[in-house]
Amino acid sequence: MSREVRFVVEEEGQRADKLLAQEVEELTRSAAQQLLAQGLVTCEGKPLGKSEKLKAGQEIVVVLPDAQPLDVQAQDIPLDIVYEDGDLLVVNKPKGMVVHPAPGNPDGTLVNALLYHCGESLSGINGVMRPGIVHRIDKDTSGLLIVAKNDMAHQGLAEQIQAHSFTREYRAVVYGNVKEDQGTVDQPIGRHPVERKKMAVLPQSPAARRAVTHYVVEERLKGFTYLRLRLETGRTHQIRVHMAYLGHPVAGDPVYGPKKVLTFLQGQCLHAGKIGFVHPRTGEYLEFTAPLPAYFSDFLEKLRREG
Repeated sequence: MSREVRFVVEEEGQRADKLLAQEVEELTRSAAQQLLAQGLVTCEGKPLGKSEKLKAGQEIVVVLPDAQPLDVQAQDIPLDIVYEDGDLLVVNKPKGMVVHPAPGNPDGTLVNALLYHCGESLSGINGVMRPGIVHRIDKDTSGLLIVAKNDMAHQGLAEQIQAHSFTREYRAVVYGNVKEDQGTVDQPIGRHPVERKKMAVLPQSPAARRAVTHYVVEERLKGFTYLRLRLETGRTHQIRVHMAYLGHPVAGDPVYGPKKVLTFLQGQCLHAGKIGFVHPRTGEYLEFTAPLPAYFSDFLEKLRREG
């Protein structure tokens, strides 16, 4: 099925094709021009031309046709399966593994491994490129992820995510001394207005979406703080953006952290350690935990020794 993307124009006078390529992550400028030429981009019910100048406050509706399926191959990649039944499975994803294939990254992903493990018993709601994927975590974030084996399970889990009734708890090491023992960041997140591959806290933007992160200090270390975090919402890069907003970016984060990156961490020190949900078939509440991976616990021990 095709899907719609809607967004509100923030700056006056931008060209339609250029703005589309900025706002819709999967579109290049040439792809945006093709959609415009096909009449699949409208403003106030009227098709837009590619060079048409836009006004602030206008709502743009983009109809994205079905993606051409990638030739996704099943691959025998070991999986750390924490739980599995006929409807779903919970996987402990290692750091460095991409969740689903994309152009330029066609294999070695969690989806390739799932296709080998599950065969065709994966939900189809997210299409051929993301079978079974109900939610995702970043490539360099380790931890727990739920996979749906059928559309009933997928729908039930997605509804819980939308209602914020999912339990999602993370562990992170962040730069600096977080002064409060616990706190909440309630700041909307949207796409960065200049660096389009980044997200940002945008309090005044109508296109930003509410994002809420709760945190508790687990341990104070020399130059760093070890945190436990709970997501109330699940926006792209939410913890990484909110911690950077507080002035305490996640250690090793190459995007939101300081320019001098801790390269030995090979990405952000962030682990999805607990997940809880109501089973969509049985109605039973299930909760699973994953221990800290070696890269994370080794870093903690290093900081404790230095402290």
